[in-house]
Amino acid sequence: MVAEVTLAVASGKGGVGKSTVSLNLAVALAERGHRVGLLDADLYGPDIPRMIGLARTQTARYLDLWNAKGTNLEPLDAYGIKFMSVGFLIGESQSISLQAGLVEVLLLKLVTGVSWGDLEFLIVDLPPGTADVQQRLMQHVKPDGVILVVTPQDVAHLDAKKVIDLCRLSDVPIVGGVENMSGLVCPCCNERLDVFPRVAFERSIWELGVEHLGTLPVDPEVATAGDLGRPILVAQPDSPQSDAFRSLAEKLASTPRSAK
Repeated sequence: MVAEVTLAVASGKGGVGKSTVSLNLAVALAERGHRVGLLDADLYGPDIPRMIGLARTQTARYLDLWNAKGTNLEPLDAYGIKFMSVGFLIGESQSISLQAGLVEVLLLKLVTGVSWGDLEFLIVDLPPGTADVQQRLMQHVKPDGVILVVTPQDVAHLDAKKVIDLCRLSDVPIVGGVENMSGLVCPCCNERLDVFPRVAFERSIWELGVEHLGTLPVDPEVATAGDLGRPILVAQPDSPQSDAFRSLAEKLASTPRSAK
């Protein structure tokens, strides 16, 4: 067992801010004194290294992973969290092309072949969708729960329902959902504006009984902080956005233990 609680953060489609939620949730849990690890399980588009300022610039001729036979990989430490990503093993702009069987080997190495230490929480930032990486992780790692990230529009909820189906087929509980990019507070008049059209309730994941864990507004500062390698909780710890992530962490600190 890698951690007392393993939480996978998933989405049906890309571009909904799943990695941002994963990272800032991990930071918020670490702030509360928990021992936290974060696995960037997006093998083809790892973003976490850039978002914590630890991206590898040099190109690798082959994965450093294959040179580590019989030894565990060492996670990188930042912001009180242990991180592992394929992005630490290859260059930032380097693509990764693996046969299907090797994808499973690499994923398992990044989960169980890492010196995580004594973790309370392992946050797994999944790639979007329901393809081989997600299926293998559900099968071999069996997360204690899945957190769905959606934006307000219909297509985000539609694609998230496919993740719900995968979780049910894999007998993995869904802890709840987070609505990200939910409206924009105008800096001039403080009025809330809907940037995206809102899904009808009867077509949403909430209608299926998914618990609404929190709402996160659109804020350019959150994206800027990630691009600069400093999560918003670090860059602007007193901001309303940081408080929203802390509220999410507070809810999840106890929920996953009883979700299994």
